Amino acid sequence: MNPTTALRTAWRERLSSPIALHSIGLSTLVLLIVGMIVWLCIDLTALDTRASAQLTSKAIELRALAGETIPLRGLDKRVIETQRQIEAFYANRIPADYSSIAFRIGELGVKSGVRLSNVQYSQGPAGSDLTEISMEAGISGDYPQIIRFVNELERDQNFFVIRNMVLQGQEGGQVSLRLHASTWLRPAAAAASGLPAKPKASETVARPAASGQEGE
Repeated sequence: MNPTTALRTAWRERLSSPIALHSIGLSTLVLLIVGMIVWLCIDLTALDTRASAQLTSKAIELRALAGETIPLRGLDKRVIETQRQIEAFYANRIPADYSSIAFRIGELGVKSGVRLSNVQYSQGPAGSDLTEISMEAGISGDYPQIIRFVNELERDQNFFVIRNMVLQGQEGGQVSLRLHASTWLRPAAAAASGLPAKPKASETVARPAASGQEGE
């Protein structure tokens, strides 16, 4: 027999033996198990990556929500403090009644040295907390006196807001202008003042005697 043919016959017999078949089956099973383990590891790695990404995303959302709540922290205390400041403002800077407004305007006119004429008061619609009181008056005097009156009015303890000023004339060193200013009263005090809703009557604030010029 040809040696090559004999060798091939021997290998076929060896491969067809039960031991060889068992070895091949075992090797195939081992490879299959190894492949499954590798696939499982890859899948677990991908799952862990997705879980980490989701966890990071949730952490970012949580930090964003925490940042949005920062302005609300202590809101109840700020509301109480704001209410306290409003009440203090009403108590200290809102005139008690109409007569105190007219009296203070006259005092400031005397203090600054200007002459007030044709003073008119009116009130706006009643508000829930305050009602606007408007004042229009003619003011005459030299320029420094008028500037002093305007500054004193804006800085007064009573809350006055100057709406506008219109120059009406100037002669020599004397200046005449029309001033429109506002202050506010509590609704009850405004109702008791009897002021018209529109200017209908005029009130002239006369300058007191020279004693009112002290400090000029």
